[in-house]
Amino acid sequence: QVQVVESGGGLVQPGGSLRLSCTASGNIFSYANMGWYRQAPGKQRELVARIYSGGSTDYADSVKGRFTISRDNAKNMVVLEMNSLKPEDTAVYYCRAQNFEGTYWGQGTQVTVSS
Repeated sequence: QVQVVESGGGLVQPGGSLRLSCTASGNIFSYANMGWYRQAPGKQRELVARIYSGGSTDYADSVKGRFTISRDNAKNMVVLEMNSLKPEDTAVYYCRAQNFEGTYWGQGTQVTVSS
């Protein structure tokens, strides 16, 4: 069974930075894409950023220029660097891995942006 595990998150002041990490069973390059999604209270889960096996990336308009998704090949993980955080970035952030067999989600990690 594929396991997806997130780490990072926490409480940060507006304008601050956080780093989220995600690992998945096996080699991350075996997945067609891996990405970060978030869900705020009362809202639907939405895409934040996604990276494909070939290295191309997608970002939500709301995070472009502030967030960066990348792969750490040595550690076999996908990293989301979040800068210039805003209160509206507050949500549970989920990592998702997708391959030809299915779609796999992590348990989520809370990010709270507040003064």
